[in-house]
Amino acid sequence: MYRGKKVVVVLPAYNASKTLFRTYEEIPRDIVDDVILVDDASHDNTHLLAKEIGIEHVIVHAKNQGYGANQKTCYKEALRLGADIVVMLHPDYQYTPKLITAMVSIIGEELYPVVLGSRILGGGALKGGMPGYKYFANRCLTAFQNLCTGAKLSEYHTGYRAFSSEVLKAIDLQGNSDGFIFDNEMLSQIIARGFLIGEVTCPTKYFPEASSIKLWPSVVYGAGVLRVSVAHMLNRVFRGASSE
Repeated sequence: MYRGKKVVVVLPAYNASKTLFRTYEEIPRDIVDDVILVDDASHDNTHLLAKEIGIEHVIVHAKNQGYGANQKTCYKEALRLGADIVVMLHPDYQYTPKLITAMVSIIGEELYPVVLGSRILGGGALKGGMPGYKYFANRCLTAFQNLCTGAKLSEYHTGYRAFSSEVLKAIDLQGNSDGFIFDNEMLSQIIARGFLIGEVTCPTKYFPEASSIKLWPSVVYGAGVLRVSVAHMLNRVFRGASSE
């Protein structure tokens, strides 16, 4: 609990057994009321390990539904539990859970209703081992997305995000993709609704056990980002024209 606000951490998981414990043990339980793990039909023992280490709410998809669908289940359950602040963290230990306190406080003090953990601010991405081609793609896509949305974010592709429940209730989560492009569709909705987004510097770690999108899915993801960005820009233009 943070100043009377219920804090819930959600972990969208897939084959995360090798990194789950390291992620979970760094979650600051002095302010986090509940942890939810959604296992998207993993091939390993992710959901069994989650229960073993004490995660309160473990949900298992009977069949693999995709990264976006996993998050939809995460947020639906968090809101059902009465969360005021929801932190979404990948359980692959690329991002340190030690930043949860800072991210929650930013929302809890009503400075920003959305906070992103940025790998780009402070140069953490390359220092943490992000492959050069991924860094280059990240920077190019982010520049294009800022142009289309009018925002000034350092990156749109982080797997570390925090939201007020007001934001989650105001956007159409279920209407978004069940795949990786979900994150970008969600940010597009948030920006379109006028919610402000804060960022914190986040160190990152790239290592063999951490999850990573392969080359071809990365290409598909990039094309999806361009599609979402152009659609956002066209909506901005049409909204502006209709208001004149």
